[in-house]
Amino acid sequence: MHFADIGRVPGDPILGLMDAYQQDTNPDKFDLGVGVYKDANGLTPILQSVKQAEQRLVDQQQTKTYIGGHGDSRFGQLISELVLGADSPLLGARRAGATQTPGGTGALRLSADFIAQCLPGRGIWLSDPTWPIHETIFAAAGLKISHYPYVGSDNRLNVAAMLATLEQAPKGDVVLLHACCHNPTGFDLSKSDWLQVLDVVRRRELLPLIDFAYQGFGDGLQADAWSTRLFASELPEVLITSSCSKNFGLYRERVGALLVCAQDAEKLTDIRSQLAYLARNLWSNPPDHGAAVVATILGDEQLKTLWAEEVEAMRSRIAQLRGGLVEALTPFGLAEHFAHINEQRGMFSYTGLTADQVKLLREKHSVYMVGSGRANIAGVDGTRLNLLAKAIAQVCER
Repeated sequence: MHFADIGRVPGDPILGLMDAYQQDTNPDKFDLGVGVYKDANGLTPILQSVKQAEQRLVDQQQTKTYIGGHGDSRFGQLISELVLGADSPLLGARRAGATQTPGGTGALRLSADFIAQCLPGRGIWLSDPTWPIHETIFAAAGLKISHYPYVGSDNRLNVAAMLATLEQAPKGDVVLLHACCHNPTGFDLSKSDWLQVLDVVRRRELLPLIDFAYQGFGDGLQADAWSTRLFASELPEVLITSSCSKNFGLYRERVGALLVCAQDAEKLTDIRSQLAYLARNLWSNPPDHGAAVVATILGDEQLKTLWAEEVEAMRSRIAQLRGGLVEALTPFGLAEHFAHINEQRGMFSYTGLTADQVKLLREKHSVYMVGSGRANIAGVDGTRLNLLAKAIAQVCER
């Protein structure tokens, strides 16, 4: 029996939440667990810009052949311009290039294997807390994982502790930074904070790996890229993972990219050869459809304008939900206690609710969120904010 000793691993907690939510018959239930954007009707919509791009592909696409190890070159160029800026000197000097990946998660896995195989002995520093998949992806690649403080038990951003810890990181190590809309906390660094982090990274000769999964969901498409562009302009070497899941709504199409900024064009060519080799052993060729959709949108001014408007509408709705929830908590005397929800950015909020309170919300009020208290604000039904606020108030009384 070859499989006799294989055990069972625990299921993903968020997927388990999804199952429990679906089985709940309460008509007033809330799904604040799974990290997808939902509109006012509770649906994760297909953007109109995506629909139009897909129809154009149906009408015009001539082949379904492989697109190569680095993916669609037009997608790579356009996503690089979106992330770094169309006028980025790095692109003009051919110091930066993108390798298409199956989603932002694929970009993280490719970066992990690149670090493990091409930069042996380098450890990686993750924020505490961070997206749980960060932990498992880099562990699977065999990297030594360390953590820098980010948000403490008091549910406050602790930049001083973050900087102090990074000051002690071994020279040459990799530090993973969330460009914006920090997952899972929603707490983002200010511009002055970023400048301090840049100073430490430069002095300690750390290699920044910037996870940029939510461009457009924080303060806007250009504003959200500020920190990434700062690091790319100030440092000779940067890794950036980009995802099109959220801002294009292409969750199931798995569209992402690993961008590399190198000291010169020749070194970039060396690195890209390594990435193509690594990708060949991971997924051979990336999927085409989603990347073709993105390239079609970004390469057409009319579609790009429509898409940017749709992204802004999603960003604005999330911001309104944040403010609306805090306002709904005001009659219960909890506005100040939860004021941070309105200060955070992106889809997620570290609410500050305890594991026991989260459990009570689920059992007594059919409000589903992760045990850490992380809530997907983009999953809130704006017409029922008062009901959600009442449920939160009741568990806070205990």
